[in-house]
Amino acid sequence: WRGGAPGPAEAEPEAGSGAKAAGGTRGAVLTRRGITLRVLLRDGLLEPARGVLSIYYLGKKFVGDLGADGTITWQETGQVFNSPSAWATHCKRLVNPAKKSGCGWASVRYKGQKLDQYKAAWLRKHQPNAPPAEESLASEGEEEEMPEEEEEEATREGRVPVPEPAPGSGDGALCFADHGPPGKRPESKPRVPVRYCTLGTRDSARNPQTLVEVTSFAAINKFQPFNVAISSNVLLLLDFHSHLTRSEVVGYLGGRWDTNTQLLTVLRAFPCRTRLGDAEAAAAVEEEICQSLFLRGLSLVGWYHSHPFGPALPSLHDIDAQMDYQLKLQGSGNGFQPCLALICGPYYHGNPGVESKIAPFWVMPPPEQRPNDYGIPMDVEVAYIQDGFLTNDVLQEMTLLVEFYKGAPDLVKFQELWSQDQTYLDKLKGSLASRTPKDQSFTHILEQIYSLLKLSG
Repeated sequence: WRGGAPGPAEAEPEAGSGAKAAGGTRGAVLTRRGITLRVLLRDGLLEPARGVLSIYYLGKKFVGDLGADGTITWQETGQVFNSPSAWATHCKRLVNPAKKSGCGWASVRYKGQKLDQYKAAWLRKHQPNAPPAEESLASEGEEEEMPEEEEEEATREGRVPVPEPAPGSGDGALCFADHGPPGKRPESKPRVPVRYCTLGTRDSARNPQTLVEVTSFAAINKFQPFNVAISSNVLLLLDFHSHLTRSEVVGYLGGRWDTNTQLLTVLRAFPCRTRLGDAEAAAAVEEEICQSLFLRGLSLVGWYHSHPFGPALPSLHDIDAQMDYQLKLQGSGNGFQPCLALICGPYYHGNPGVESKIAPFWVMPPPEQRPNDYGIPMDVEVAYIQDGFLTNDVLQEMTLLVEFYKGAPDLVKFQELWSQDQTYLDKLKGSLASRTPKDQSFTHILEQIYSLLKLSG
């Protein structure tokens, strides 16, 4: 699947009237395989319209428009597909890259009813003498597949929440800036992480803030599906951002994805200078960051957020958010593109030493036979690139962040003691030390930023 999800498939052959007249068992099978959306449209069983086609798969919903020419336009991206199987395969591989085929006629619904039921209706009308359709109603080129009846039923009964596709502001934009529940969320009592294998099926009674231990790819006998390299300036800026407030913070990651080497390079952090729950400000900040990415020739490659006093492990809420973002990013371009999540735990006393734990993770969809399980949070191995110097970009962002949080009630009081012999400012400096370039010419600017922090309380 590294070559990416398939694009629109070749058009299916039109079923001619000759096939209808062929009669007999062989003719019936031919007819069944020859029935396309165009045939159903031509004979009045379907009508072209916006938003009438849908796919539900592993808790995700995809919506498509049916064209008069039998093509399907996926609303999320505007991509056009020539058959139900091409669209279904594409969408399902976004959720589950291991997926081989889409079983389109059984997966795609027209006004809530599966397309293969319309195909069966066409057959009853045009070939009443054909043998009953025990054989597959698959169109040419589709593989057989286990029915997804169980998952469909679960969706209808409301056990699996089906999020509406989030409207993106701009190409591939994600509402990271509004991550998390409304209002600021200072840490309350310590959260004890659980192992993924103890979770079982989704349960609405389970606290979405439950932390989950990450799983290594080696532990499940799989290779990590992409490589990652992160620049030290990225870590420096997001670590600095995470230290400033007792509430969670969030930001974007900019970089590049190379399909040939399967390498995701993270080159720049974009802190969101917003408060959680402030949707209006979030949209403005998101727009500004999209502009910044574009001007620097970078792509959106992920996001970060903090757990100020807790371990750098994803919560159930984080896992679902990351799964959504992975889908959004993959849906915004052609083929597979990974989306990386980083969690920073600056003040967790379980960290060894003063350095914040910054943990990368990625979510693997649950097994197909267990569509109602949570996604699996995977530990991602990363190569770190030490930058030679601090860029003006980073220094300016640090200054703007100090300005943004100045005087806030949840601003960390940097003169107070973090441990017996270290203030919060000492802790911050200690954590940034290993991520700071060896070039000394920027030290005085960093010191200026640190002295601003002392005053900002």
